Amino acid sequence: MLLTGEWREWKKLTGKEAAFAVAAGIALAFHFWAWNASVHLTTVAASVTLVNLQPPIIVAISALFLREYPTRRQVLGIAVAVIGAIVIGLPAWLDKSGTPTGALLGNLLAISAAVTAAIYFTIGRHLRATYGIWSYVGLCYGACTITLLLMAIITGANLIPQPPREIGIFAGLAIGPMLLGHTGLNWSLKYMPAYVVNLVVLGEPLGATLLAAIIPSIRQIPSPVTIVGGAIVLTGVLLAASATVSRRPAQG
Repeated sequence: MLLTGEWREWKKLTGKEAAFAVAAGIALAFHFWAWNASVHLTTVAASVTLVNLQPPIIVAISALFLREYPTRRQVLGIAVAVIGAIVIGLPAWLDKSGTPTGALLGNLLAISAAVTAAIYFTIGRHLRATYGIWSYVGLCYGACTITLLLMAIITGANLIPQPPREIGIFAGLAIGPMLLGHTGLNWSLKYMPAYVVNLVVLGEPLGATLLAAIIPSIRQIPSPVTIVGGAIVLTGVLLAASATVSRRPAQG
């Protein structure tokens, strides 16, 4: 941001736009928190599948926030994705203990992570039409960092010291998924609708489930219910997203 001089764009920020950028950062923070917490409680396959409800949720938010209303095919896709989410969470819902713990809580956290990510991407689409990539992410990522630090302080989480191995993992996450992944997605939001940009997340369930199954230290083999539910979710997501793309060919 300093090298490009995009910090100067902050001078033209209105109060409403600044509030939106901060809200996007807070939504991103809760997305990170909820999704990472979900992986601890449910399987990787279930978590990444449910968090990938983002595209149909973005379609719904866009109808309210950007006045872009879904077609019947999009509504059908959203309904199918929700049914798939219910299938994945059904074993936990039928748990006789009746307490919102374990897989059920993990699945709910993954769904909430999808909602907060959808809010984050939709706001990004709105602001990137006016502001450069670095001026936008400077505000968004800054708000996200402050929010997560406050959450860590409130919950008493020990941030330092960390073992060298963990620091290396954190650095890899920052350079790869964050700096390259999220910033690349935010860059694309200037040129394509949020629901089109978000289509790239559709490869995540397959890749993450495969990695979780073959990495010896994880070794999570997805259950038949997770596989069936995941297939239903992705079918609904593809249905809703493809309908959106076909509706706006000029923006591709």
